[in-house]
Amino acid sequence: MSAAMPLSSFNERRPLLRVGNVGKSYGKTIGCRDVSFTLYPGEVIGIVGESGSGKSTLLNVLSAQLTPDTGRVDYDMEGQGLRNIYDLSEPERRRLVRTDWGIVHQNPRDGLRMDVSAGGNVGERLMAVGQRHYGNIRAEGLDWLSKVELDASRVDHLPKTFSGGMQQRLQIARNLVTRPRLVFMDEPTGGLDVSVQARLLDLLRGLVRELGIAAIVVTHDLAVVRLLADRLMVMWKGNVVEEGLTDQVLDDPHHAYTQLLVSSVLQG
Repeated sequence: MSAAMPLSSFNERRPLLRVGNVGKSYGKTIGCRDVSFTLYPGEVIGIVGESGSGKSTLLNVLSAQLTPDTGRVDYDMEGQGLRNIYDLSEPERRRLVRTDWGIVHQNPRDGLRMDVSAGGNVGERLMAVGQRHYGNIRAEGLDWLSKVELDASRVDHLPKTFSGGMQQRLQIARNLVTRPRLVFMDEPTGGLDVSVQARLLDLLRGLVRELGIAAIVVTHDLAVVRLLADRLMVMWKGNVVEEGLTDQVLDDPHHAYTQLLVSSVLQG
């Protein structure tokens, strides 16, 4: 069973993110086309599909890393209401990414500073939101190493001395330490051993729920969205071909492509 929450609990609140008719192409190749959805505070949406389905393009558009050709991405800015992130100035957008959002990359080396200590990686995010007291920053860093099950004795070690699973846990700590309102995750368990994946998923699910963070999770792994996502969007050839509550989509898929994805997992 996924950790789905009743839709009514989301719909009673103001949207955190509203995506309208977003599209992005590379020449004649469609990255994603006419994608629309609404994300509420504390909700987790999963986006699944095979390589080339458009899910990573969509994630990059949503997280301000790639400008769309069409449509808009409105985010609930503190004190300002919903604003199109592509109407923001570059400094405003950078500040949003640094403070209000988190981005967990598939390769943790893309989300960590490999020549800065583990504690420093976590502390940098705290400094970005205005913390300056070294003792408090270090204490918070140690607390977060514990939360992601990293030994406190590694606080001054460089991430490049860590295993892949440890690096991914450190990247999660770096992103969540500031309690962002929205986290984007791109294949968060990709490239990890199965046993490491399972523990990491348990960890992520607990932290996301505990902190009330909204998240958009892109993956090809249906087990990941089954565990993490309230709602699910299935992408194929740049289009969203099916969406709904995670359990409903996976247990009773309607589109032929979704049926193929689910059956391939069952046969595997």
